[in-house]
Amino acid sequence: MSGMDRQVLSFHESLLRESDVHLLRGPYWLNDQIISFYFEYLEKVVYRDARNLLFVSPEVTQCLKIVSSDEASVFLTPLQATEKDFIFFALNNNEQSTAGGSHWSLLVFSRPENTFFHFDSCSGSNLATSRRFSRHLRASLGCPGAELHEHECLQQSNCYDCGIHLILATEMVAQHTEDTGTVHNTPEIHQQDVKGKRREILKIIRQLGGEI
Repeated sequence: MSGMDRQVLSFHESLLRESDVHLLRGPYWLNDQIISFYFEYLEKVVYRDARNLLFVSPEVTQCLKIVSSDEASVFLTPLQATEKDFIFFALNNNEQSTAGGSHWSLLVFSRPENTFFHFDSCSGSNLATSRRFSRHLRASLGCPGAELHEHECLQQSNCYDCGIHLILATEMVAQHTEDTGTVHNTPEIHQQDVKGKRREILKIIRQLGGEI
């Protein structure tokens, strides 16, 4: 990492640098660090009292994709995943062990409904990835009969806002589970929210002490 890439925020396990925050200032694809930070913000701040929700970081999700089904429990057991009702995964189409990919989507496992729900703002783009990943986790999550359901969601209007759609969908689904105890029929996010979400995330970073 270049010495010029200044650290701007350390928040629990997340570390943001100027290069990460720069992605929020323009029409850029969001990286693992921004998604991971926001998942941690939801866990530690917004839903700190919601013990039935689990937000899995992109880094852990990527590890789960490349290990064997038998090894997946090594990552899931410390997270008490089998005790959670709703588990959120930030999924991308990178099949390598390093950070990368070109598209984000949201996969949510609902234990009460015994179903994986996939929210893809570019419908079909991550379908194969979501199918493989959900099958891969069934045994470790204790849900061998769980099905995959493609949930309707707002479609992105450009090639770079998939991460914003992922974040907004995560918030919408989390609130819906709190209100109804289910994921099915989660309302769609609005295009107006997509337009303003980058500014909102920058504001949150400042409120948490970020030097930006």
